[in-house]
This record gives sequence, structure tokens and C-alpha cells, in this order.
Amino acid sequence: MPAADSFFDTNVLVYLISDDPRRSNRARELVEAGGVISIQILNEFVAVATRKLRMQIREIREVLVIVRSVCDVRPLDIETHEMALDFAERLRFSIYDAMVVAAAVNARCSTLWTEDLQHGQKIKHLTIRNPFLG
Repeated sequence: MPAADSFFDTNVLVYLISDDPRRSNRARELVEAGGVISIQILNEFVAVATRKLRMQIREIREVLVIVRSVCDVRPLDIETHEMALDFAERLRFSIYDAMVVAAAVNARCSTLWTEDLQHGQKIKHLTIRNPFLG
């Protein structure tokens, strides 16, 4: 699958710096091939890295420079927000998960890599894939 077809959820980026070698290697393999993320993903990564991993902003910036060099970062807009509200209502997703899905759909990605949603679920042209299964 071409890299532009892949959208990464925050958990994939967090596993880049994980102590779990299997997950870290898998995340690195996916992200190094390139893909798409949204501003929300960058912000969530910073929140997790500071709060749970106790990283300093300087360290976080170093990781994000690499991520942004291989991923296309998309802004969020009202169209994405409205689509997310529809997904949240229809699919009963949290607004945060719905925003990730809407951003991936609007980016015309075919795969959303995440461990937070149902593996194999199809939403429009998007398929949810858990990169850590198997």
C-alpha cells in the first residue's frame, strides 16, 4: 500500500518510543514508510509524552521532527469536525476517535492504523487496522 494511503493514530507514534521492542519495531516500520497524521495526533502525542512518559518538550520536539519529516501533517477544519460529529453519533465513537477517523477519511487514506478501534471495520473507503495483531 502506498504510504499516502496510511493514516496513523497517536498510539502508533507513542510506540515509536516504547520499551516494547515488538511494538516499537512495528511502529517504526510503518511510520518510516510515510503516511498522514493530523494536528490532533501531534497534540495527543505531546500530551501522552509529557504526562505519562514524563518526557521534556525538547525530547518531544526531537521525535516530532522525525515524524513530521516522513508524515504529511493535515490541519483540522469545520468539515472534519462536522464529519466527526456524524461518526460520533452514528458509530458511537468518542469525539476524539471520530476526529481521527474523519481526518483519515478527508485525507483519502485507505488505512487507519490504530489499536483503539475495531480491526477490519470499514468506514467509507477507510479500513481500520491494528498494526500489533498477530
